[in-house]
Amino acid sequence: MTDEFYMNRALKLARKGEAWVSPNPMVGAVIVKGNRIIGEGYHKKFGGNHAEINAILRSSEPIEGSTMYVTLEPCTHYGKTPPCVDRLISLKPARVVIGSLDPNPLVSGKGIKFLNQHGIETTVGVLEAACKELNERFFKFIQTRIPFVTLKFAQTLDGRIATASGHSQWISSLPARKFAHRLRNIHDAVLVGVGTVMKDNPELTVRLTRGRNPVRIIVDSHLRIPLHSNVLTHQGMAKTIIATTKGADLEKRTLLMDMGIDVMLIAEDYRHQIDMNSLLTELGKKEISSVLVEGGAAVITTILREHLADKAVIIIAPKIVGKGIEAVGDLGIERIDNALEFSFKRIIRKGDDLVIDGRIEKVGK
Repeated sequence: MTDEFYMNRALKLARKGEAWVSPNPMVGAVIVKGNRIIGEGYHKKFGGNHAEINAILRSSEPIEGSTMYVTLEPCTHYGKTPPCVDRLISLKPARVVIGSLDPNPLVSGKGIKFLNQHGIETTVGVLEAACKELNERFFKFIQTRIPFVTLKFAQTLDGRIATASGHSQWISSLPARKFAHRLRNIHDAVLVGVGTVMKDNPELTVRLTRGRNPVRIIVDSHLRIPLHSNVLTHQGMAKTIIATTKGADLEKRTLLMDMGIDVMLIAEDYRHQIDMNSLLTELGKKEISSVLVEGGAAVITTILREHLADKAVIIIAPKIVGKGIEAVGDLGIERIDNALEFSFKRIIRKGDDLVIDGRIEKVGK
């Protein structure tokens, strides 16, 4: 078997921790001896054993002289757990094959250096692109301290997220909505504008799938949110943060804080609305490493206009409504050659709907 074969196995294992390890990365490890897999593991949850340790604990025989495949460079520092490099050095595998370097400055390159200094051969960069894509949310956050932003919305074939009267439930099919809840599950936070809260009164939880609920972030420049809104209830189940400005009503701000709501004062932009760059910076300070932006149209437009989206997931339902609310408003683009350009990563079906996963590649030419 090749290095790529075993690294693929490690990648599959790593994905099992996707909903539970943030803000840590997903990591998988496989131990091979005599062309046999003798142990494997993955990072299961934040604060728990790292993948290398779980693989060692599950090994059917001593790992001395073996080859370990790990999707990310083994750590060299004390965090929630001791350094994995120390354990590897003590157990003496002959070789460690690493998918990608860890961008964390506490680790980057140090793990490889320590292994080599103790006579353990290393190979770096096996399926590197896949290993980096696996942890794109972690990589951005650890390098910038700004959350990774995924923009998600469901629209009709003619680009509407609601009818002219504002009715939108449900544009997408139940399988597509379950998929959307899975997206919530793998992000630290879900963000919507107050208009969405006032119109749809969503819970913003993962009711349609298993897993943890994200932090709920409401962008509400003037604290218009009704106090009976679903996102303000059951704070033990899902925490809510309201981003507002210093001009918001002080009495209502106090009422919300008394309800256990985290009210953040964020700088205004030139339109006297929440400055989204500032908001993302402040969320990063709260160790929120990824944000799923679900709308509505004003928030979607701002995220695109300010070039803040790292990824876009667009659900297209096979429906046409004609006049209605556009998914994306005015971006100030007057020429086609200045259009935001979208690259497709994958296209899948969920029920009758198409789900397009891609990246916005160019701001303009």
